[in-house]
This record gives sequence, structure tokens and C-alpha cells, in this order.
Amino acid sequence: MFSLFKSDPSKKLHKSYAAKLEQAMQAQRSGDIRGYAELTEQAEQIKAQLDALEAEKGTR
Repeated sequence: MFSLFKSDPSKKLHKSYAAKLEQAMQAQRSGDIRGYAELTEQAEQIKAQLDALEAEKGTR
């Protein structure tokens, strides 16, 4: 009944994923390829968490 008031953790992950991709793009544009690679790796880790969360949600 009160699940209506719970925050959706996938929204937070989506926001974080988009922010990391934006940071990675800015790093690439400025010529910081190492920073781009690190930020892209972090974005991929967030995406894996997001996929796992959505898969768990789908099995319920």
C-alpha cells in the first residue's frame, strides 16, 4: 500500500548514468582521453547495476 511513497532507485541510477556519460563526453571533447575512459567505465558499471535492478524488477 505504501509502495506509492517509496522512491524508485532506478530513477537515481538513470540520472547518475546520464551524468557520467555527459562528463565522459566533456572529457573527450577537451582531449582528456584517460579521463574519458575512466568515466565511461564508471558509466558501464552503473548501467550494469541498472540492468540488474530492472531484471530483478521484471521477475517479481
